[in-house]
Amino acid sequence: MLDNYLPVLVFLVVGLLIGGVMISLGFILGPHRPDSEKTSPYECGFEAFEDSRMKFDVRYYLVAILFIIFDLEIAFLFPWAVVLDEIGLFGFVAMAIFIGILVIGFIYEWKKGALEWE
Repeated sequence: MLDNYLPVLVFLVVGLLIGGVMISLGFILGPHRPDSEKTSPYECGFEAFEDSRMKFDVRYYLVAILFIIFDLEIAFLFPWAVVLDEIGLFGFVAMAIFIGILVIGFIYEWKKGALEWE
């Protein structure tokens, strides 16, 4: 039983070793010349004007969660479309129910105003 998992264990150990060696080489051989330009904030092009722990609007998180939920439905649609001939009417009805539940959730969120950004 354990011989089945030995290649996976070897793969993981070799991958971790190679990754660790590469990161270590980067720290050892890389130049260490920090200056004010390199350590300045660069993401948005200007200095931060508020505390980094400021509160975000809850709608930001709600939109992110909704995106993840409705984006994951695509992950289920592709394999379903590939094997639709093999699973027949049962698979079609099961996916129709799944899409129907998602559409009901989408309409609910739309009516609640969760998709509107003011």
